[in-house]
Amino acid sequence: MWALIWTAWSLTFAMAKGIALANKRDEDTLSENTRRLFRTRTSKVGRAIFAVGWCGFSGWYLLYILTKTM
Repeated sequence: MWALIWTAWSLTFAMAKGIALANKRDEDTLSENTRRLFRTRTSKVGRAIFAVGWCGFSGWYLLYILTKTM
């Protein structure tokens, strides 16, 4: 059941991303919205918050996948 849910979510995301890339409008991709949310182009604080959050999540997920302990 869960494999089906994750597959459906992944396909939905891939379709949304594909449509956003194909229509070439501003502010419709995940990366553009992430930049806007954290104001990475105009705010050093926003850039730092994003970088710390991204590195923290990436480090945690790497350990979680490799060790299955968290």
